[in-house]
Amino acid sequence: MAEQKSRKSEIPLAGGFDELQAVLDAAPRVTVPASRGELIDLALHGEDRFEVSYDVPGRGEYVEAVVNRCRNGASVNYSEPYMRRRDPNCMVIADDEPTDKPSYADRFGGDFTPLRDETLEWLKQQNLIVLPFMAGGSTYGYPSVLVVPENAGFFAAGLADLQGFLAPDELPGDFKVCAALIVAPPFRHTHFSGEQVVVHNRTSNRHEIYSYNLYPGPSAKKGIYGVLLTIGEEEGWTTLHGSTVKVITPYDNIVTIMHEGASGGGKSEMIERMHKELDGQIVVGENLVTGESIQMTLSDSCSLRPVTDDMALCHPKLAESIGDNNYRSGKLIVTDAEAGWFLRVNHIDRYGTDPFYERLSIHPPEPLIFLNLDASPGATCLIWEHTMDSPGVPCPNPRVIMPRAFVEDIENDPVRVDVRSFGIRVPPCTKEKPSYGIVGLFHILPPSLAWLWRLVAPRGHANPSITHGEGLSSEGVGSFWPFATGKMVDQANLLLTQIEKTPATRYKLIPNQHIGAYKVSFMPQWIAREYLARRGSAKFRPEQLVNARCSLLGTIPAALKVDGNDIPRGLLQVNHQPEVGTEAYDVGAEELYDFFRRELPKFLTNQLRTLGQRIIECCLDGGSVEDYDSFIRGN
Repeated sequence: MAEQKSRKSEIPLAGGFDELQAVLDAAPRVTVPASRGELIDLALHGEDRFEVSYDVPGRGEYVEAVVNRCRNGASVNYSEPYMRRRDPNCMVIADDEPTDKPSYADRFGGDFTPLRDETLEWLKQQNLIVLPFMAGGSTYGYPSVLVVPENAGFFAAGLADLQGFLAPDELPGDFKVCAALIVAPPFRHTHFSGEQVVVHNRTSNRHEIYSYNLYPGPSAKKGIYGVLLTIGEEEGWTTLHGSTVKVITPYDNIVTIMHEGASGGGKSEMIERMHKELDGQIVVGENLVTGESIQMTLSDSCSLRPVTDDMALCHPKLAESIGDNNYRSGKLIVTDAEAGWFLRVNHIDRYGTDPFYERLSIHPPEPLIFLNLDASPGATCLIWEHTMDSPGVPCPNPRVIMPRAFVEDIENDPVRVDVRSFGIRVPPCTKEKPSYGIVGLFHILPPSLAWLWRLVAPRGHANPSITHGEGLSSEGVGSFWPFATGKMVDQANLLLTQIEKTPATRYKLIPNQHIGAYKVSFMPQWIAREYLARRGSAKFRPEQLVNARCSLLGTIPAALKVDGNDIPRGLLQVNHQPEVGTEAYDVGAEELYDFFRRELPKFLTNQLRTLGQRIIECCLDGGSVEDYDSFIRGN
């Protein structure tokens, strides 16, 4: 069983956490897990079916989630569909440090201190799990700790897989905690009308996160991301919201691609194998008007070595670690900020869609934590069996938490990034229903324009990861803004400086879901990945490119052939699709321009670097691709 601790000297919480230490001293039982197996046991408490419930004053016993013991892990299902994905408005800031985020006082009409005290008093009455870990990874990370009620063991197990953890005998003597995640589920009912609320409370020597819900997305995942962004903002670096993969061609050429974007923008999919039909054919897209299907074959796909899935640490010490001080290579250098991946599997809706993750999740080396997947006690949890939000409506956010150590061919060392792509979910665009679905298979962006896309960071069409929000709305600067605690302009400056320092890294824009009238899912980024890897370091010659009709989309390959397969012109230049045409394309372009004009002015402050102001003003004046090229020259 897990090792139980209760003495102050045995649980080092130095660094201004005296109140939290008082909680641990007063709690009836404090468990510090010594192994991953013990965490899985704590998730189920010896039962085949365990209800995570709390006594809510005025409501009685309320079941937040049910955990079933499956052959391949623990399947967690929340009682409310609302709790099955992240509420994008859950974060509030309780302190007086600089921020552009909603404050606790403004949203809830009072100071956070009384609720903080009440939360800590409630925890003193609970059996607790304490989990020490390093936010940002064991090498470059920052000492942190989770405190959670013992009956929510699945939450601790999930955080341990996402962030890693330290067993009691692994704790160094100088483990000075700088961040704490404190979980108190009943308070969402008593104080927040059932809503997800995550309160960040920053001081000069600590960062407290109070999570008043048990969905790990806003806290164990993105809350810790917020800690890293806060530290990076103070120290002059950032953690990017992107997946990274080394792509190795059949001829042993290696190209490293990092794919950024808002939730649902294709980050996890970029490190997945390309989805193929049973006969090996690749369905590039299906025309929603004519029913026509475009197919292709690849004689030999590239090999993949995943590096990051969602959080790419850009710590300055990385360059030193590989002898690339001050980015002499001109390329961005990243490593994974996490110990595990929060894989969304909504696109895996039948057996055979993704054999790699299907096999790994059915026969894992050790039991896994599954969320929003329908599995009975004793059964095997299958990642295509999604929990139903209502009859006939599957939850759009089924997840499996996959430890990096379980993934084959993983890359653990820092890597230099050759290509930074940005993903956008787009709706179909047709003459009858014009939209911003005018993005071709992939676009080449000048560095300054790539920076603008990271400022506006569109969530896009049918986002499956958040509770609400349709249409073209912004996820915020860097696409990590929902998790950041500080100032937008500071993050904008960090991104701009980063792009300037890495001129040898190139930039692409890649859509998913649709290209004009074609339904394409995530095929554009898989095809682009194969093509860019085969192309290697070769740059496009000017005559091989054409300017997009909408200058926000940079340039487009005039023609594209992938392993002998010609890509139809209409998938590159959407206005050439008969079902779209120029008029509908221009309507979509204006929709994109309206979005940029709405989102960019907020950055035009005296705190923004002069170069950034000039780039934004160029966009607001309808600048050309050549204008964007003139601001920052890539190698």
